[in-house]
Amino acid sequence: MKQLAVISAVGRDRVGFIHQISQLVADCSANISESHMTAMGSEFAMLLLVSGNWHAIAKLEADLPKLANREDIRVEIHRTEDRGKAEDLLPYAIDVICLDQPGIVANLSSFFATREIEISELNTATYAAAHTGTPMFSVQMVISIPSSTQIAELREEFMDFCDELNVDAIMEPHKTT
Repeated sequence: MKQLAVISAVGRDRVGFIHQISQLVADCSANISESHMTAMGSEFAMLLLVSGNWHAIAKLEADLPKLANREDIRVEIHRTEDRGKAEDLLPYAIDVICLDQPGIVANLSSFFATREIEISELNTATYAAAHTGTPMFSVQMVISIPSSTQIAELREEFMDFCDELNVDAIMEPHKTT
């Protein structure tokens, strides 16, 4: 029976970091089902959903801390269950661009949380605007809207909310691959 575990790993950004973790997963006869990996400052962060039989996940639980101690990596592993598909939810993509300022993610997440709308993915980045160098902030997220929600009404409320925050936003159906 397939078992699932979530692994988070953070360590100094260096060549071979991904290889060390992915090789350990393979050596334990587990599989990386989903992942998000990125450099963040001088650190490298990984979030993995791994699958395998009970023995593979147990071996990972035993071997991952050994690798972490040897390579000075901070890791956490815990078992999870398959999320399953909610058939009554509609995936929508949200893109936001604005001047970099504190509280943008908190404000956006509050808007959706108060409406019982789940954020299933969220990515942010800062960058300098072309020509001016002004600090900018971008947010990309995927939300899951209950099918009983009036999308046009929600979109209008969201756009009004974004106008109040002085941020540019797009809300459109999420294109899955």
